[in-house]
Amino acid sequence: MTPGDVPEGESTVERRPPRLASPDEAAEVARLLHDFNVEFDTPTPDVEVLAARLRVLLAGEDTFAILAGSPAVAVALVTLRPNVWYEGLVALLDELYVEPELRGRGIGSAMIGLLLDTAVAWGIDLIEINVDEADVDAQRFYERHGFSAGAVDSTERAFYFSRDLTS
Repeated sequence: MTPGDVPEGESTVERRPPRLASPDEAAEVARLLHDFNVEFDTPTPDVEVLAARLRVLLAGEDTFAILAGSPAVAVALVTLRPNVWYEGLVALLDELYVEPELRGRGIGSAMIGLLLDTAVAWGIDLIEINVDEADVDAQRFYERHGFSAGAVDSTERAFYFSRDLTS
């Protein structure tokens, strides 16, 4: 049996249920975030650098991660912030990554489910997600889970702008 195989009668999600990550799991979160960036040819710090940052962030109140599996095969990283337009916090789903050989098996959907449950329990009022224009599969995935490509109560598409101030 290979790592992606699932015994008869058992789903991939049952074998790899999502959970909130602890600061002690920062290295595992870092490994998956690094793998994600490498897969898509995006610059990334070393795993050790990411893990050190994540140990601090995950110990605070403004960042949480979701992992699936042990060892983990999927990660979601979420940052929280106040916003003048909402009484509660706004969450940004910074990253959602499932190892390539396990995609399409419900793990990402289970992670979104835990994200939504956590958001409701913590009083989060809005979840934002940035998706590349060319990534139509991700767009369909998020739309299937109730997210829209526009501002709330608007039919216009929303755009994300950024400027890197570190270089």
